[in-house]
Amino acid sequence: MKIGLYILGLFLTHTVFSAPQFHHSPPDFHGQFDLNTGHLCSTAKHTLAYLNKGTAYDPKVIHGGKVASIPLARVKATLEFICQHQNQMNDPEFIKQHFEFIRWFPDTSRAKRLAARKPVLSNLPNNQILMTKYYVHLADAKTQASATTPYALYGLPAEEGHLTVEQANVRPELIRFKYGKQAILHGSLQNQKVPVLAYLSRDDLESALLQGTVVTDFGHRLGKKTFNVHRNNNKEYDRTKKPYEQERFWYFKEVDGIKGYGKDAEYKITIYPKVTFAADLNQFGLGKVLMIQYPDKAGSKVSRIGIFADTGGAFDDNLYQVDYLVGSYPGKEAFYKAVRGVPDYVDAYFMVLKSK
Repeated sequence: MKIGLYILGLFLTHTVFSAPQFHHSPPDFHGQFDLNTGHLCSTAKHTLAYLNKGTAYDPKVIHGGKVASIPLARVKATLEFICQHQNQMNDPEFIKQHFEFIRWFPDTSRAKRLAARKPVLSNLPNNQILMTKYYVHLADAKTQASATTPYALYGLPAEEGHLTVEQANVRPELIRFKYGKQAILHGSLQNQKVPVLAYLSRDDLESALLQGTVVTDFGHRLGKKTFNVHRNNNKEYDRTKKPYEQERFWYFKEVDGIKGYGKDAEYKITIYPKVTFAADLNQFGLGKVLMIQYPDKAGSKVSRIGIFADTGGAFDDNLYQVDYLVGSYPGKEAFYKAVRGVPDYVDAYFMVLKSK
């Protein structure tokens, strides 16, 4: 039985699209399938646990999708199947036998409206999605401000430590809602009851704010600590501004691993590199499984599989892009070296377990 899809937009001419499209279409099963199936299973398990908290817990993302709609029960069954058969998820014949595929054609109309000074959007093909890449930043940190680490990574203000996110969000007088990032960088939180988790350089702070997770190295005595975003100041991410110019600001919390989506820090999904995508979860829903394909330097097809288990401000009303978690690196140079050869545009297929 084919999945009932909520198809947006119309054909313009032949294969030229404007609004996003989703069509049943098989991928190329030749080439390289090289997955860490254990990490794929672990990410699937943590994502499934979040879905099982129920729609009432987080209706924004626990649904079958406002676009590319798939019944939530089938989303869960797909994640369960991946773990039950993780040792076979590198076998293209097995994948071909057990999954159906929905090709994703991007929302080029929306992308081109945002394309000023952004060549990756202005050059977006009509039959491929944009795949940006992100990493977990490794940063040198201090417990006190210094000439090289003058910027604070803040924890949640003490006044709302006892409040749930829902309770806090109806309290506009709270410290968290008073200040944008630029004011905070100029010291507006100093001498207030807001804990400092670490002191970082500006570049390291911006990487933490952008990526949502930072691994900090305090040196031999304190070692490394991982911090993940907790709550933000409810300021929208402005895609017309550069990251350093944004007003959105995140408060962080120490965690025990790389964390993806979660409406609050008390329960976020543990994710793993090379099997995780950040995407527009409000529209697609949490837990969709995506196969992406692209040619390597020799022209051979490379296939990767990941799970929609993360998101971010850049994915508000974004049906043309995913962000691929590639690993942990000490800076952009090491990161860029790691992703050299991985293209900006990829073929994309949602994978769904076939109905019996």
